[in-house]
Amino acid sequence: MIFFPELLFQDPNPLAQFYSRFRVGERLLLTGHSHQAWPDCGFDGQQQAWLDAAEYLDCKWDRAFKMAERVRRGFARLLDNVDGDIALGANTHELVVRFLSGLPLVSRPRIVTTDGEFHSLRRQLARIAEEGIEVVRVESVPAAAVSERLINAVNDRTAAVMVSSVFFQTGEIVQGLGDVFRKCRETGAELLVDAYHSLNAVPFSLRDDRLNDAFIVGGGYKYCQLGEGNCFLRIPAHCRMRPLVTGWFSEFDLLEEDAGKTVQYGRGPARFAGSTYDPTSHYRAAAVFDFFQTHGLTPRLLRKVGQHQVGVLAEAFDALDLAPSAISRNRNVPLNAIGGFLVLRTPAAREICRALFERGVHTDYRGDALRLGPAPYLSDRQLKEAVAILGEVVRSVNPV
Repeated sequence: MIFFPELLFQDPNPLAQFYSRFRVGERLLLTGHSHQAWPDCGFDGQQQAWLDAAEYLDCKWDRAFKMAERVRRGFARLLDNVDGDIALGANTHELVVRFLSGLPLVSRPRIVTTDGEFHSLRRQLARIAEEGIEVVRVESVPAAAVSERLINAVNDRTAAVMVSSVFFQTGEIVQGLGDVFRKCRETGAELLVDAYHSLNAVPFSLRDDRLNDAFIVGGGYKYCQLGEGNCFLRIPAHCRMRPLVTGWFSEFDLLEEDAGKTVQYGRGPARFAGSTYDPTSHYRAAAVFDFFQTHGLTPRLLRKVGQHQVGVLAEAFDALDLAPSAISRNRNVPLNAIGGFLVLRTPAAREICRALFERGVHTDYRGDALRLGPAPYLSDRQLKEAVAILGEVVRSVNPV
């Protein structure tokens, strides 16, 4: 069954039937930014991993590697990737660490980033800075000026620029990353883009964005509905980086012919390979990627659905006419300039999030940011019902 956007606004949403185990039609799940529900087919994939292990014992790896290849192809489609390689990892942090370990930080001890990066990158760069590496953080707000700030901060001491395509705290989309890459190319720096909050929420094209020779990191825990253990590092074609942090699985692939007595690396994605891992997540992810293709759930369709849903949430929130001192949203940023979730600012974010949970509305928060994350299996009625409950909660927390 191929879905059109308008079908997914109805009540009940016809897509919800494929998420019966998560009971998406019965619950108000607005945690789409942090964790979307998994389609039922993911359960079948996870079971198959167990059955293959029982049947084939150590010979299961031939099947597991085929699943991993299907996952690579799934991510490649979402990136509009033509000639780069996709390395897989359990999380983005382990892949970012391998990337960092391959940079020439002795001769180019400078990394340029922003103050709006996700915790795994923020924390790791903060620790590196404690050891003497210069970490320059440009302001992430407003996002419209981020690319220009990054370009101005890059010099011939810069090893890499590391930046998100959509900021996890504000939802704002970063434009002009192709220009940032051009500056990196001119100065000899690398560019790593964290596309985690773009994939399946905002169409991301390496060709259209002029990022064919950039490194891209991301994963499937959020908008891809793949669950844990499914992250990737996209590597430019002809990459010769030699990560200091390297696993023995790199030797599974063809070895460098000129390696001599030095540590040898496999080609392509094996260059950034780790070691023994649990392949269950790849079985689940391969099934979910197939599900999305079968039902025509492309990034462009999901962007249309997401934009509509964010609009429904914003309109319903505005209609509440709540005191801005209690809770507000940034109306200076147009909705088409944000990703797949709506951020509401409130000093009582934690209290409101907990009260919503008690009322059956699942959301998440970071600091003073209450995040409402819709998903394609929710109906417009569910979104409006959730916001109505939000209004009741806010008024109870901040009585007029």
